[in-house]
Formats: sequence, structure tokens, C-alpha cells
Amino acid sequence: MSITSADIFPNHTKAQFNKIALDIFNLQALNCAVYQQYIHHLGVKAEQVKTIEQIPFLPISFFKSHSVLSSQYPVEITFSSSGTTGMSQSNHMVTDVKLYEQSYLQAFNQFYGNIEEYCFLALLPSYQERTGSSLIYMVDDLIQKSKHPQSGYFLYNHEDLHATLTALKANKQKTVLIGVTYALLDFIEQYEIDFPELVVMETGGMKGKRKEMVREELHEQLTKGFGVPAIHSEYGMTELLSQAYSLGNGIFNCPAWMQILIRDTNDPLSLVDKGKTGGINVIDLANINSCSFIATQDLGRINPDGSFEVLGRFDNADIRGCNLLVQ
Repeated sequence: MSITSADIFPNHTKAQFNKIALDIFNLQALNCAVYQQYIHHLGVKAEQVKTIEQIPFLPISFFKSHSVLSSQYPVEITFSSSGTTGMSQSNHMVTDVKLYEQSYLQAFNQFYGNIEEYCFLALLPSYQERTGSSLIYMVDDLIQKSKHPQSGYFLYNHEDLHATLTALKANKQKTVLIGVTYALLDFIEQYEIDFPELVVMETGGMKGKRKEMVREELHEQLTKGFGVPAIHSEYGMTELLSQAYSLGNGIFNCPAWMQILIRDTNDPLSLVDKGKTGGINVIDLANINSCSFIATQDLGRINPDGSFEVLGRFDNADIRGCNLLVQ
């Protein structure tokens, strides 16, 4: 059985998504050594898994201690998690980085439209100051593909960022500002701008630089500081090749090749119904060459319309990743 990007990225019906997810599960149960061992340890027989609800999800911590690979091809790039000093890093070995590129470009187009219509600004000091960030890889490409002369990074130069935002507002230019949360707060403590059309996308939390805040308080400060009606967010992580997006109020939606399930916090092999809080499990079809079924350390719930919310983290989880705010 061969599965290609042409199978992964179309706008699937529910039945089509379930079928390809099960096909990928069978491939990874056969070809991903650590996943195969994990399934065997659980006493699950792959051939008896007939629905996506029966698929075992690999704990995300395995990316810290094992090579999670389902492909025999050479590793093209390794993405690593940020982690804080003394914590072990997750490593995501990617054998086909074009799958990642297609995932984030198609998702941006789905949620925001043509990247070439935007100026893309980035305020991501914590990510720029280390190597191996999948977020920086994506932002580099979005900046390049936007083709706007003012697209780029602003490390700590808030004066230049303010001047650039002021000019873009005057030109009525569509603009995205993606920033690590603490850096966005640092900026609005120095400058205020009233730019209602600006897309402010926060990611990455406080990184130990500031006290964690509840989302409502944080977004209230940011909406006032930037003069925008809502704060956008992205939900992604080193171990995945896809991201979900929130266009406001902390309500996330997945692209067509990604799905969220919620597991019972007391019985991680069981799922809970919509509206109930539990651990976030992610199906990421784009992650075909690693593992597409990841049990994260995030807590969340699925809403009746299929959107989801991130409500925090398990107490013993590392504080890292994207959009991991305390609720």
C-alpha cells in the first residue's frame, strides 16, 4: 500500500478521512518500531482495529527517548522542541519536509487566503535564538512566499516594528504579526497601535519570561494594545506536521487532514464525548513518515460544532510548545 500527499491533503469527507487514517495506522503499526512495540505492549492487534476510535495514540513523550520513524528514507531535517534548561528535548525526524510545507501552506490558504496578499511580520525571539524550530522553518517560508518587501523578523527592535505596522496600516496592507506571547506583551507595553485589520497571532506562551496568564486576560490586553477585535492563535507542536488555528476566543479548527479526539484522563485508552474535558489526542495525516496518532499532554474539549479548546496542561507535563496557556 502506498499513500501519497494526493491522498492526505484533499478536503475529505468523514468516511474518507477515517479510511485513510486507518490505512496510515496499519502502515505505521507495521513500519514504526516504537509504535509497533507500544501497540504490542497494550495487547492491541492492529488487524482488529476497525475504527479511528480504536486506534492507540502514542504518548508524545516517546519523541524524547526514541526515534519515531515509519519511513526508511534518509532524514532531511530534525525539528526539536524548545524545552527549558535541564529538560530533555523532543526530536521529530522528518524524511519528507515537503509534506510539512504543503501542510502549513494549504492550511494558511484555508484559514486566511493567499499568502501573497499579506505582509508577514514575526516577533519570535525565543525561537530565533535556538536551532531546530519547526515554527521558524514555517515562518521563514511564509515570509519568503509573501514576497512583500516589508515582511521579516523583528528580534527586539520594537521601534522598527511599530514604524512598520504604522506604514502598513496607512497603506491598507493585509498584515499578519505572529509573535511569542511574552514578546507581544513587551511590545504593547512600549507602543500602542490601532490597526483593526491586523491579524495578531500569538504562539508559544511565556517561555518562563513572564507569569502565565489566563487567556481572557491576556487577549484583553493584546486586543487593546493592537486595536484589534480578536487575537488569533495557532495550535501546533514539534512532533506534528500540521497546525490548527483560532481566529479568536480560543476556539480552534483543524485543517481537513487533522482531527482532535479527547481521551479520558483516568483511562487514556478510552475517549470522552464532545463537551467533556480530557487529554487531547491528535490525528495528523501529514505525519505519515513518523506517527500520525499522538497523545499530547494538553487538556481540552471538543465543542458541538467540532471546534475545540485548549484548557491547559497535565500537571506533570513540561511547559513548552505552542499556545499552551493556563485557563
